[in-house]
Amino acid sequence: MATAQELVAAGDPQAALQALQQQVRDKPGDAKLRVFLFQLLAVLGQWERAMAQLDVCGQLDAGTLAMVNTYREAIKCEAVRGAVFAGKTTPVVFGKPSEWIALLIQALAHDAQGQPEQAQQLRTQAFEAAPTTAGTINGEAFDWIADADSRLGPVLEVVLNGRYTWVPFDALAALNVDEPEDLRDMVWAPAHLTFANGGESVALIPTCYPGTREQPDGKFKLARATEWLPAGTDQYAGLGQRIISTSSAELGLLEVREIKLTPAT
Repeated sequence: MATAQELVAAGDPQAALQALQQQVRDKPGDAKLRVFLFQLLAVLGQWERAMAQLDVCGQLDAGTLAMVNTYREAIKCEAVRGAVFAGKTTPVVFGKPSEWIALLIQALAHDAQGQPEQAQQLRTQAFEAAPTTAGTINGEAFDWIADADSRLGPVLEVVLNGRYTWVPFDALAALNVDEPEDLRDMVWAPAHLTFANGGESVALIPTCYPGTREQPDGKFKLARATEWLPAGTDQYAGLGQRIISTSSAELGLLEVREIKLTPAT
């Protein structure tokens, strides 16, 4: 019988969950198994169960408390994130509010109301108004950078100080993304942000696009693929791993190590 690790490697997180739950039943006090279970539940988007396993991890091993606190906030932010993309609420926006960001947020509300043409028009206006930010990605120069998902474009979505936040690329001086090491990195990629105003902060970047956790195919949940759904003429919404697009390349988030940005003058 395949182990949970083997089933994850084979791209079947749902079957891996069944195998892992049996292991946990056999060894309920094994903190490492509980950490694995939290991560697998997060990959599957079973947020309440993932949160419960985090609590158990903290009780079994005090050494996990920093992780527990970090990812407890990340899970809470998933509900906010879902509401933002459903047009029900607005994200925290880092820095001064800009009209073009407001247009992107309004577009999500039109999407939710079944008004794709209005949403597309607002996004087109937003992209025309947004500043262009040059820099380098993994050492390769570019003239502009954006999330390849048209719902975001010149904005990076992050968990920052425990809150779901939109950070415009032009508000950043640098972005360093940790190399993926664990299953939870397929859900949230740890990063270090350096802001154009001189501040710095650690953050988590959602590795995959909204709606990915509801997909039946494990390759999307495990951030091994990206699929694009039409969101208007020349506009697309993603499923699976986030793609960072520049004038010179397109990279999956998990391939990105360092982005340096030149503040607009």
